[in-house]
Amino acid sequence: MLTTLHSFDGTDGYNVVAGLIQGTDGSLYGTTQLGGAYSNGTIFKITKGGVFTTLHSFNNSDGSNVYAGLTQATDGNLYGATYYGGTNNEGTIFRITAAGALTTLYNFCAQTNCNDGEWPSGGLMQATNGKLYGTTVYGGVDNYGTVFSLTEGFGPFVETRPTSGKVGDSVIVLGSNLAGTTAVTFNGTPATFKVVSKSEIRTTVPIGATTGKVRVTTPKKTFSSNVVFRVTK
Repeated sequence: MLTTLHSFDGTDGYNVVAGLIQGTDGSLYGTTQLGGAYSNGTIFKITKGGVFTTLHSFNNSDGSNVYAGLTQATDGNLYGATYYGGTNNEGTIFRITAAGALTTLYNFCAQTNCNDGEWPSGGLMQATNGKLYGTTVYGGVDNYGTVFSLTEGFGPFVETRPTSGKVGDSVIVLGSNLAGTTAVTFNGTPATFKVVSKSEIRTTVPIGATTGKVRVTTPKKTFSSNVVFRVTK
């Protein structure tokens, strides 16, 4: 059964090219390529019940034309990229809080001959080393695009696949420098595990596990999962 939660009218954005993500607060977040107060695209939030909020309207100086969606980093904020706009009109990387406070983190084509890239269109992802990664359509040494990373000071973490399961289910834990792991716990409950490589551990949801963070202990550091692992029945 299909339910229309919201119909865009242009003032709140239009041309929704990218998909939605669900934030840790349960709300859904997305972007529009065009529309909004300045016709340069928007960032919006909508609850699963259909309560819609425009968090930000791009004004070109802070970016324009968002082709990609958002990613929620381990600090809880949302990150993304605009295709155009910014200081050099070649796109930006931005951070926005759930309350709508936007900060421009980087303006593309800041390097000579746009060696850093121009026109980011694919969005961002956060790797387990904490850094944000993305791509640009053009720019770089040969003007055929770039792959870039952005450091925001986030620490490394581990990621579980899947992010939910019942007792006895197999789980893959991905990360960095996992060789020599001495313990894996599900919200404090110890689990049996096998270190496959320095970036992968295979484990199972242990008896007595409850919903919470998965933690991996190595001789040098303890890593926590970027999201809560939900134990189901």
